[in-house]
Amino acid sequence: MLVAVMAVGLGSLEAQSMQGGAAADSAVKPLLLERNDGELRTRRIRTDNKPVPAHQFMLKVSPKNNGSQHLVLGTEELAPGAAIQKHRHLDQDEILLIQSGTAHVWLGDQERDVHAGGLAFIPSNTWINLKDTGTEPISLTFIFSAPGFEDTMRCNSGPANESPTQITQEERKKTAPTKGMPNTKTCKKSPRNESTGDLTC
Repeated sequence: MLVAVMAVGLGSLEAQSMQGGAAADSAVKPLLLERNDGELRTRRIRTDNKPVPAHQFMLKVSPKNNGSQHLVLGTEELAPGAAIQKHRHLDQDEILLIQSGTAHVWLGDQERDVHAGGLAFIPSNTWINLKDTGTEPISLTFIFSAPGFEDTMRCNSGPANESPTQITQEERKKTAPTKGMPNTKTCKKSPRNESTGDLTC
């Protein structure tokens, strides 16, 4: 009899725990998205005239887009010759999926071409940069293992339906985490990021 009561009690606790978890995740919305569905953003115009990897990008999965607390996913298209400058993320792993085109990738101590259908897995604290060395655009999907960096990307961009404003190097420094710590005044919840004088956004 005691065993039966304990089993019922444990079952009740497990059910409550599962309901609590469901309640915590109830704000997360499942998504079915087409290629052009998502939050299209235009990078702000840099006053230092340094190139950006792409003028626009699209955020598809994030806390703001669908309530995701564990992943961030977005897309962008790099024109031939465009590059993502050398940088690293100290708090998140990242996956870059190359949907089309050819990228020459420097990742940690590796260097090689990655073609359509390939990917780069970038552990946190690993240096990465890539360049579109082909004759066609690279269609790129980026996935972060935790939210945060998309806030910095938003700070350095605007909604696609608005004219982009200028951004100075000083403003970029204010919106970007520096020296391993996020700037909580401008971009809350931003992860730590380091770069060699340039950021990806």
